[in-house]
Amino acid sequence: MSFNMQLFGRKPSVLLRHTEVPSRVTESFILSGYRFPGSSFLECLVSAFQPTNETGNFWTHFLGVFVFGFHFVELFWWDTAPFFTDPFYYPFWNYFIGVLGLLIVSSMAHLFNSMSLLIREICFFIDYGTISAYTVGSSLAYFYYINPKLVSSTNFTYVWLAEEEIIEQEGGPLLDVQVFSEVSSQAWILPFIASQARWWFEVMYIPTACLIAIVCTLACCNTRQQWRKYRYIIRTLVFLLPFVVVSIPVFYRLYAGRHSTSTAVFFFRHCFWLVISGVFNISKIPERFSPGKFDIWGHSHQWFHFCTFMSILDELHMIKAEIKDLGGELHHLPTFLSTFGVMLVLQCSIAVIVTRFALQAYVQDRKVKSE
Repeated sequence: MSFNMQLFGRKPSVLLRHTEVPSRVTESFILSGYRFPGSSFLECLVSAFQPTNETGNFWTHFLGVFVFGFHFVELFWWDTAPFFTDPFYYPFWNYFIGVLGLLIVSSMAHLFNSMSLLIREICFFIDYGTISAYTVGSSLAYFYYINPKLVSSTNFTYVWLAEEEIIEQEGGPLLDVQVFSEVSSQAWILPFIASQARWWFEVMYIPTACLIAIVCTLACCNTRQQWRKYRYIIRTLVFLLPFVVVSIPVFYRLYAGRHSTSTAVFFFRHCFWLVISGVFNISKIPERFSPGKFDIWGHSHQWFHFCTFMSILDELHMIKAEIKDLGGELHHLPTFLSTFGVMLVLQCSIAVIVTRFALQAYVQDRKVKSE
């Protein structure tokens, strides 16, 4: 008698074809390997070790938790690293919370979504919320660790380092004569542009990232109730927006040439994996060209998970490289309120959104059952 039969006192659950489950459960070009939407908690746990069409989706992110965790704590083993509770690491811990939440919730959503149609909806509502929280965790790390420096001089006010060429002379840093002449001819315009850009970054960068995260959560949750035909395109494009906004500090550093080689390499790899993940998510390759052949292993969502994790791993390496270059000194001292406080407010906002959509799904589920 198999382990499953001993555990449940019955035959192992039979996997179903796409014609035997509700249409809301099916995925494009995946014809078999579906679990019955009514599985128990234990049956869902056991299914992690069975060949279902969700098994690979679970493991591609669940194993990522341990890989990411190892590379995260590795930073604290550096000889020059401050103690792990130092405020210097507050943004880094928030980034950790964002990534860990994304990986764990994603893997659990794919493992337990067959308990019922209602639980399936709630699982993925929470999943979208954790993706948004991850983007804000990234923005906190970028703001504190990849923040362009401010410089001041008697010749013009505050500008980002990219707006000036500095040479070392006796008595301190001075502006290069040629650059100073060019700047002087446009004396009123460059300081104005620089000050406006600096104001936006200092004051609006984090709030903008939070606002976009909330909008993305609303849009993605809505694709489970409306716009279902274009849900994969919408979800992919919706999360392209926070990537562009959150990455502004990195784009600036690359444009200005004020970056280390490792930062550029890790960031370009981060972008590469994100683009490839988006291609898999929208195109549904390879199962599009051979429906039924990749139902269990190798379908696009598993590759999507793998590529998104690789992008996160390269992002982590980039942040660690920037932290190492900082040498324990920050341009802005993180506080508990400006890091954990921001993440807490965001999580509460996302919880309200998820609750709202969950209640709508509950009402709809009750209505269908009553009919």
